[in-house]
Amino acid sequence: MHTVSKKQLELLRKRYPAGTPVCLDAMEGESRMTPGLKGRALYVDDAGQIHVQWENGSGLALIPGVDQFHKISDPEKKKEKGEPSR
Repeated sequence: MHTVSKKQLELLRKRYPAGTPVCLDAMEGESRMTPGLKGRALYVDDAGQIHVQWENGSGLALIPGVDQFHKISDPEKKKEKGEPSR
């Protein structure tokens, strides 16, 4: 089982708060989880897994250090914060 320190858990929760948009690069053993699939973080659990609601309807969690993914910019959030869009 993959374990994380309290410090790592704190950092993950700050980096991936609820609503954070993410994009999957690779998830081993999950054929329906294709590269480029987008979703939004729901929460980070105590094991450091990022639970995501994916656009294909899946609710599989990301495991940092195992799965490959990245955070994506969210133009709607930028507009809400009053930041100019690019």
